[in-house]
Amino acid sequence: MQEKLTTVDPAEVAKFEAMALEWWDLEGKFKPLHMLNPCRLDYITQQIATEFNKNLKERLPFKGLRILDIGCGGGLLCEPMARLGADVVGADAAKNNIPVAQIHAQKQSLEIDYRHTTAEDLEKEGEVFDIILNMEVIEHVPHPLAYLSACHQLLRPGGLHICSTLNRNLKSFAYAIIGAEWIMQWLPKGTHDWKKFITPDELFKLLSHAGFEPLDRKGFVFKKLEWSWSVSVENLDVNYVTTSKKPL
Repeated sequence: MQEKLTTVDPAEVAKFEAMALEWWDLEGKFKPLHMLNPCRLDYITQQIATEFNKNLKERLPFKGLRILDIGCGGGLLCEPMARLGADVVGADAAKNNIPVAQIHAQKQSLEIDYRHTTAEDLEKEGEVFDIILNMEVIEHVPHPLAYLSACHQLLRPGGLHICSTLNRNLKSFAYAIIGAEWIMQWLPKGTHDWKKFITPDELFKLLSHAGFEPLDRKGFVFKKLEWSWSVSVENLDVNYVTTSKKPL
């Protein structure tokens, strides 16, 4: 029997282990994610509401939905999903992230199931979810197709998979590497490997090969004058997000 490819790169895990205590520091190493989070949440909640016919004006619109945030870090997406009523599992291969996420959730009186685990281990355990949030993770894994295939197995038929990453071109190198890591120093140098970035067309092909039906892709664009992020239909040059579905 052929050995199954691992979806975890120990060197990438070590990078985030070293930064674990800074997840909820708004001015720390995860400042870029805190700045991006409102934009990510707007896209995520709209996609979920549309697909599952949920009214975001209700008090707990996502009640009854089981969501996996794979590569959850300190819980920046888990907590708002829990506040919207979802049953949330936050999984991360970096062990140090889990107690940070647990403590912060407890302080907010939120019940979130945080686990130090991987996509393939969750698959072995027979876990099934309505939605998988796979945000800014795929550019850190050694085998993207194996990783997406594991995510596919974790979704129930009709389930939604939302995946964001970084495009691979000269502009993304200038913004994500030179700008964010070298000049602004928002992230430690070496956080990202430009060669692992994935173009939108490549990601759509990977999603299709993994068994997903790609539905949507949009860009996350940083507006310098307003110092904020927005969702763009046309500009997928650097950060972008995709939505796909597991066919019935």
